[in-house]
Amino acid sequence: MQINLTTKEFRQLLDMVYIGNWILNSTRGDDRFADYDNLESKLFGLCPAHKMAVLTEEDMDGNSIPSKAYVEGGIHEAIAYYEDNVFYEILAEELSRRDMAYPDITEENYDEIVGRMNRYMSEFQASGVDHLVLEE
Repeated sequence: MQINLTTKEFRQLLDMVYIGNWILNSTRGDDRFADYDNLESKLFGLCPAHKMAVLTEEDMDGNSIPSKAYVEGGIHEAIAYYEDNVFYEILAEELSRRDMAYPDITEENYDEIVGRMNRYMSEFQASGVDHLVLEE
């Protein structure tokens, strides 16, 4: 298979592959999905041939990996933005469902759950979790 990409598209593909692999493998410890690590390594290994050598380096086993410059270049800000949004969306849904005694989501209660979620999301956007209180 051959894919023709512009330099910009190849650079964007690197970001997508890195972010995807981060989501799949960053919390797995020793139980990583090796196929995704290998694909990331293969693509980052193409960087020197495309005048992007600064984006890659070799690990102790000779595998191409994202370089320190790449990892520290802002990609984790994009990941953090995604993680924050997912966190707040899940929290809003869980709190909304808790408020309603944890119903299954159905056509009948969907609008109410979404309405509650929107109110929680508005609060999170205004104050983060500063106003959340755990009562014992």
